[in-house]
Amino acid sequence: MRIGYAVCGSFCTHKYVIPAMKELILKGHEIIPVLSEITAHTDTRFGKAEDFIEAISKLTGHEPIVSVRDAEKIGPGKLTDIMIVAPCTGNTLAKLANGITDTSVTMAAKANLRNMKPLLLAVATNDALSASAQNIGRLMNTKNVYFVPMSQDDAVNKPTSVIAEFAMIPEAVDAALNGKQMMPVYVPKDGEK
Repeated sequence: MRIGYAVCGSFCTHKYVIPAMKELILKGHEIIPVLSEITAHTDTRFGKAEDFIEAISKLTGHEPIVSVRDAEKIGPGKLTDIMIVAPCTGNTLAKLANGITDTSVTMAAKANLRNMKPLLLAVATNDALSASAQNIGRLMNTKNVYFVPMSQDDAVNKPTSVIAEFAMIPEAVDAALNGKQMMPVYVPKDGEK
């Protein structure tokens, strides 16, 4: 399969991106990377954008798509069999839920969906169980949109924050390609009840 893998700016979760891509490549999939403009151009305490781009390019054999113009080509070119957005921020959830296409990631998602191909979202946002909850709910009721199972990452100190279980991405891809939502959607962290 040709998998579009879009990365948004939840920088603290970028450490999970390369391992998830590696796992998909080991399963024989081709990865077409897409980076949000913020991800492609922002250095943070979690790393330099240039280093992240270099690592992804080397791993996938493709330069990441980093513009709306280039992401639009995914649709008419039928470049992907499925699009993953991992991490998918609250900002991107809101845009997808409301049909706003103004970033490379939202355009890649829209371009993939126009071909009736699955869109798999790996949520990573501090407001998943507050302001973003309505957008998650709307997208859960949207045809061809699926979610990677997710957990509260720190229920005591950040009670509305959720992060997808990135290790479950390959299994969630298989489910989405078969038109199924992987269950359960909300899973406990190790040691939680």
